[in-house]
Parts: sequence; C-alpha cells; structure tokens
Amino acid sequence: MSFTIASRLAGLPKPATIAMAARARELKAQGADVISLALGQPDFPSPPEAIEAAYAAAKAGDTGYPPIPGQKPLIDAIIRKFRRDNGLDVTPDRIMVANGGKQVIFNALMASLEAGDEVIVPAPYWVSYPLITRMLGGVPVEIRCREENGFRPDPEAIREAITPRTKWLVLNFPNNPTGAILERQDLEAIADVLRDAPHVLVMSDEIYEHLTFDGRKHLSLLSVAPDLADRILIVNGMAKAYAMTGWRVGFACGPVPLIQGMIAVQGNSTSGVCTLAQAGSVAALDGDADGIARMLETYERRRGLVVGALQDVPGLTCVMPEGAFYAYPGVAALIGGTSGQGRLLDTDVAFAEALLDEVHVATVPGSAFGYSPYLRLSFAASDEQLAEACRRIAQFAGDIRQP
Repeated sequence: MSFTIASRLAGLPKPATIAMAARARELKAQGADVISLALGQPDFPSPPEAIEAAYAAAKAGDTGYPPIPGQKPLIDAIIRKFRRDNGLDVTPDRIMVANGGKQVIFNALMASLEAGDEVIVPAPYWVSYPLITRMLGGVPVEIRCREENGFRPDPEAIREAITPRTKWLVLNFPNNPTGAILERQDLEAIADVLRDAPHVLVMSDEIYEHLTFDGRKHLSLLSVAPDLADRILIVNGMAKAYAMTGWRVGFACGPVPLIQGMIAVQGNSTSGVCTLAQAGSVAALDGDADGIARMLETYERRRGLVVGALQDVPGLTCVMPEGAFYAYPGVAALIGGTSGQGRLLDTDVAFAEALLDEVHVATVPGSAFGYSPYLRLSFAASDEQLAEACRRIAQFAGDIRQP
C-alpha cells in the first residue's frame, strides 16, 4: 500500500535549528570533535527546587490526568509572575498552560487562522512562526528588520504590511535569533499602528524576557498598551530563563475567547501538561531569582567573549545583542568565496554546512530565519567551547579564497 503525506505538509521543511543539531550529532558519532552552537538550549541545570517539587508530587501520587488549562497551583503562580515581573493583574480565565511555548503558538494559530489569513512576521524570526502558519493554511508576510536599526521592526513597515486579511502580528523580543529588544518608544509606536488596525491580533513571544543585558529591563506590550488587552496574546514558558527545556511547560495570557479556543485545540490534541512538570514549574516561578541573575551574568560575560572575537574576524560583522543568548554575525563579505577545502560558499547555507564539515562548528544559517547572509550561534556553552569555536571560525574565514 502506498502512503501519501497530507498536502498541508508538502514542502514543509524540518526546522533548520533541529536539522543542523542533528547533522552535528551525526558527525560527533563518527568521532569528530564537534562544537554545536545550533540549538537554543541553556547549559545550566534546572532549578533544584523544581526537581524536588516534581519528585514530591510524584511521591504524593499527583500522577493523574491534569486539567486541560493547567493545574490551579501553576495558574496561580503564573498570575503572581505577571504581577511581579510585568506589573500586570490578570485573571485565571486569561491563562492556559501548554506543552512548551511552541504548542502555545500552534494552539493560538490553530484556533484563529482561516485559509489565506495573513500573519506578519518581522525577519529575522524564529523558524516556527512561518512554518506553523503555512501548515495551518495561513500566509506569512515578512517585513525586514535592518541591522543598522538594531534589528528592530519599523512601525511604518508594519503599517504598510497590514491588509484586510491580516490576522496576526508576531513580536518576539528579546529576539531569537538577533538578541534585539524593544524599548518603550518602540512599543508605543507599534501600539499606535495597531490602534488603527482593530482587526489585528498580536502574538508577543516573551520567552527571553529575563535575559536582557547592560541593565536593560524587559517591557511587555500589554503593560505599555493596556487598551489593547483584548488583542494581545503573551507567549512565555519555563525553557530559557529557568533552564527547563525538557520539562515542556509553556504558558499564555490572552483574551478569554482566544484562550478558550486554544484550550479546545489542546483538549483535542495533547490534553494537559505533565503534572510533575507543572509542580516543578510552580517551584521555579516562586523560587529564588538569584539563579536567573547568575545565569544572566554568565551569558553577559560570554556575549562579550563571542561578539568581541567575531568582530575581530575580517569579513564578519556582528552587532552586540541586547538580550537572549545568540550572536548573529553577517557573512556577506565572504559569500562567493571558496572554502579551504574547495567548496563554493554561494549562500549562508553553504557557509554553515562547510563550517560544520571542515572545522566542526555547528551554527544555523540566517536564511532559516528569513534574513541572510548571516549565521546564528548560541553562546549557551562553556567559555572554553566558545573560545575554541571562535578560533575555528576565524581559521575557516581566513582560509576562504575570494574569486
């Protein structure tokens, strides 16, 4: 019997971040000394209080089916988090818990998109926004955020991209892959555009909110523009600031009708989130913030190490990221050259593949994020790994022969 994949998956690629990490693992299994900077995975342990709380929940027998929206202790902890960190007072009916931030995004788009609806996605963007949009029959509409503007979106470009078919605007700041953030004036200007387009919903992905550098503090669009509360969905989760990627706990705060639709999607797909992971998340959210502060201090030091080294490589450009844990160097001056082992570097994809194959450093090509020719590399790795990776990148760049 032949089997045909559903047409909605035709041409849908594997996320490039996952593909590059898998390629790195294959090389490593063959004995290569690979340094993988492809995945956005914190290299810190999960908070001990989260582990203890999950263990205690298991010992206490909290192992049954959970409520679809999330268990009450976690809903309450999320409400406390929004009040403490964002100055927002929200009610339980505006909250839901999902199996990671990616499921929050899927639930929201599944609950709201009709075929042909448009989703404005500023580029560079995290790979999943346009992929999920296409999978659900929507149309991603990209607007470019220029490097010379700190990779921040131009409010007028957003205005020009809005059409009667626009359903969503996606904002992911601090940004993956660039580390850009939005200041109050940026958010106020975007809010003014949205006030003129009352049919547009806003997905504000704030998963990196605690990872901001140089004393900057994250601002949520909802706190700047509370009059837009009936159109703003905040996406967040435990993965990044709490180093709990494998626990798969994301959460959302949004308008009640949308949250109800998202709960219906989840109830008919994955159901609720693992009870033990929810117990651990309560402990992490209510726990000592010193762990986040130590993580931030480490990332800030590594940022200086990596960006300083990359800026010293002839042919590379690299703006200083303001948040998250990624550097996004530009390789335009090296495109068109030939690598030390004779490979034509005609795109950033070819550049990233040659970099991995020839000097065993795994990055992700900027084309995966809708903005090339760049590379994304994570500095969530040890100082020693990062220093060696930068040395190899400099060696690779130095061996390139220009036509």
